[in-house]
Amino acid sequence: MRAVTKHLDEKARSIFADLGYTVTDRGGEYLAERKWRAVHVTPAEEFDDTPDSGEYRCFVAWADDVPELEGRLEAADPDYEWAIIGVDDDGDYEVARRRHAV
Repeated sequence: MRAVTKHLDEKARSIFADLGYTVTDRGGEYLAERKWRAVHVTPAEEFDDTPDSGEYRCFVAWADDVPELEGRLEAADPDYEWAIIGVDDDGDYEVARRRHAV
């Protein structure tokens, strides 16, 4: 059984904090900032709509959900650089997919 949604939210926040980013809660997503880069971080346990803004965007999802999320993002073809971080049941994570804006 998976952890509750809040756990994925906390994991998304802690991943970027551990990487040295300053993380600000923006009501359902986070803004992670470090030096010149600002990344919009979206915990994507229940991913409904593709956000339409942000130069850099990272979606944090359960590892099992990464293929579906990737397909939805590729179909939407948003105009920003995005990445997906897959989190497993043990809380370990890896960057599962990246797309550079064209």
